[in-house]
Amino acid sequence: MNPFIDFHRNQTRRALFGNAARGLGGIALGSLLFPDLLEGNNPESPGTVPLSPAVPRTDGGLPYLPHFAPKAKRVIYLFQSGGPSHVDLFDYKPLMRDLHGKELPDSVRGTQRVTGMTSGQKSFAFTAPLWDMQRCGHHGTWISELLPHTQKIADDITILRAVHTEAINHDPAVTYINTGSQQMGHASMGAWLSYGLGSENQNLPAYMVLLSQGTGKNPGQPLFSRLWGSGYLPSSHQGVLMRPGANPVLYLRNPEGTSTSARRKLLDRLANLNHLHAEESGDPEVLARVEAYEMAYRMQTSVPDLTDLSDEPDRTFELYGPESRKPGSFAANCLLARRMAERGVRFVQLFHRGWDQHKNIAAALPAQCRDVDQASAALVTDLRQRGLLDETLVVWGGEFGRTSYSQGTLGTPSAGRDHHGRCFSLWMAGGGIKPGFEWGQTDDWAYNVAEGGVHIRDLNATILHQLGIDHERFSFKFRGLSQRLTGVEKAYVVKDILV
Repeated sequence: MNPFIDFHRNQTRRALFGNAARGLGGIALGSLLFPDLLEGNNPESPGTVPLSPAVPRTDGGLPYLPHFAPKAKRVIYLFQSGGPSHVDLFDYKPLMRDLHGKELPDSVRGTQRVTGMTSGQKSFAFTAPLWDMQRCGHHGTWISELLPHTQKIADDITILRAVHTEAINHDPAVTYINTGSQQMGHASMGAWLSYGLGSENQNLPAYMVLLSQGTGKNPGQPLFSRLWGSGYLPSSHQGVLMRPGANPVLYLRNPEGTSTSARRKLLDRLANLNHLHAEESGDPEVLARVEAYEMAYRMQTSVPDLTDLSDEPDRTFELYGPESRKPGSFAANCLLARRMAERGVRFVQLFHRGWDQHKNIAAALPAQCRDVDQASAALVTDLRQRGLLDETLVVWGGEFGRTSYSQGTLGTPSAGRDHHGRCFSLWMAGGGIKPGFEWGQTDDWAYNVAEGGVHIRDLNATILHQLGIDHERFSFKFRGLSQRLTGVEKAYVVKDILV
């Protein structure tokens, strides 16, 4: 008999389980020393050289990212919540004037879903842009007169005219474009980038969020914190919301009677207890809690410096417009976004509400455009003047567009436009995006994609690509599935708009 075989054959049941348990300890030790060996979501491929585990990332990102040399270091996402009207702002064709008032043909509408707000209408009269458009920049890009400042940066931006989504209502549509799924519970884009790339500034979060309310529709559609949440990723990667006023980040200030040194001692003792608890429970959220405490401590100094605009000259406020001196306005948030970009914040997202013009669009849309036009253009101009635009990707757009037919009786003051996800427009600038360019076309009725369609999955894949990430190799194991920002369906990088 072979002594090794004889030994295992006569081994008791208790000894077998004991030996197996000791093996689990070896696996745990190996995962600590060489985390990439057990990283189920590490999609390494030939030609990709990860950092050695012995050389930890100082920015907190994953050791195998970026997959390739990035064109952009950070993103500023100017999210226009509610659905800007692509028909009135960007998607113009001279033939539209001849179509005004004509019924949208059944062949154009097809069997596409429409919302309950217009599905029962007897008439679907095409409504041409209510304002004039001008050709702008060297490329001759059509941009509405409602956006005179955006017209001036036409040579800096690429306009995508055929973006599309399946969602037709606000909450699933905003959730979809921000997280890659219409279902809640998934990680937001900023959380994905914080998790994958980490932060360039250890004293500020990698993902910061700013909210503003527009005058177009007040109040606008509600925005939920899950839109900047971390989902199944560690909670330390969720967005940090900044508010106007004396306390821009809640719970940063020390309680009355607590000194900075006392706070430091408290955090040190609390960290020791949490590390002991983490060793016992194996719950990664315990360590995420420690990271949150430490970040909050560092932010006690960094946030006041960030929000103190006294070092900004008058010409900066003139560039962003008079609203930039009003905390909480879109203009003030754009200025703060530029300051965050200077400080290396990885992902800055501005949510601006008020674009939901079902009614009274003739009065509401111009007011909403005045809220954002000057500041949006100023941000691009300011970044370019400071040498930051080439490494900062700026995205401007909403969750969908508006219908080219009228909601309500055509020509009446109360008329507006319904939701339309089948095609809509947004623009991008900097970060390796072609300047002075446009991509995609809709049909003559601005109702369907004609060519160059860009699904919102493609948009997200392109943003990741500019940051050096292959979206198909960037995933996280959750409930037995490899979750991705771009979902499970095929997504394509829009290479035609890249430099």
